[in-house]
Amino acid sequence: MDSVETGVMTYYGTKRIKAIPAEKDGQAGYTVWYEPDGYKSWSPKDVFEAAYKCSGEMNFGHALEALKRGLRVFRSGWNGKGQWLAMQRPDQHSKMTEPYIYMKTAQGGFIPWLASQADVLAGDWGVGIGVAEEGETE
Repeated sequence: MDSVETGVMTYYGTKRIKAIPAEKDGQAGYTVWYEPDGYKSWSPKDVFEAAYKCSGEMNFGHALEALKRGLRVFRSGWNGKGQWLAMQRPDQHSKMTEPYIYMKTAQGGFIPWLASQADVLAGDWGVGIGVAEEGETE
């Protein structure tokens, strides 16, 4: 095991990016745009593919981080069309006092949501279009 310098911390993070395959100096890799600021960089293919998953190939941990950032998530394995999850943070008018996850059902309704074993272990999570706005009903 490598020695670690005093004061060096380990960090984990989740980023939302856009990327396209691109070569640099004859090496395969990806041009990467970071959201929301649009910062652009390049990453070698092996480093990029070890660090990032395409939306629709994410795990539950990735989906949970996206929910915490106000994004909608979905599973491609769900049978109903148009289903997605979002996180609600209660305001002063809410009867709820803690954040919770809710689902837009295939029938267009909204219900509280709890993860199943299959959901937690699935690798088919994706980030939906748009940000879940407070009070949003679509």
